[in-house]
Amino acid sequence: MYLASERLLFRPYDDHDFAFLHSLLSDPEEVRFISTGKTRDEKGAKQFLNWIYGSYKLGSDLGLMVLARKKDHVKIGHAGLVPQTVDGVREIEIGYWIAREHWNNGYATEAAGMLLHYGQTHCGINRFIALIQNGNTASQKVAEKIGMKCEKEITLTGKRVSVYSIESKQK
Repeated sequence: MYLASERLLFRPYDDHDFAFLHSLLSDPEEVRFISTGKTRDEKGAKQFLNWIYGSYKLGSDLGLMVLARKKDHVKIGHAGLVPQTVDGVREIEIGYWIAREHWNNGYATEAAGMLLHYGQTHCGINRFIALIQNGNTASQKVAEKIGMKCEKEITLTGKRVSVYSIESKQK
């Protein structure tokens, strides 16, 4: 899947993106609200990249994509439609993660909005979620800006996580 929004390009990860991904995963501030909240070494980053590659096999429109700015192709984060299982139910998460030096520019909201639109119009997906750890107010605001509401709280990887959701009225 290759997508573009007003300011962003979305493209699949490849092995050349490993250093960028490792930079995200090795920054304590970046991973504070991701999974266990712990940084990953090179081996852990390779495992994460392999997990991303594995998600691509689940569908051509699924998985985390590298986000780059259109104007200069600088990598600024990643986002995608990510298969998840919550309480035994398969869901599609709108996932977004922006590199710290690019925070507060509206990129997460733009990426999430694009993925919502793409998923509804091109993939026929009616329901989306966002899994957001408690305390991650920036991500909560992004989910709310694209119309998501907090549905419930669950525990994932030992952390309390809010499940935000949005469902289109079309079936």
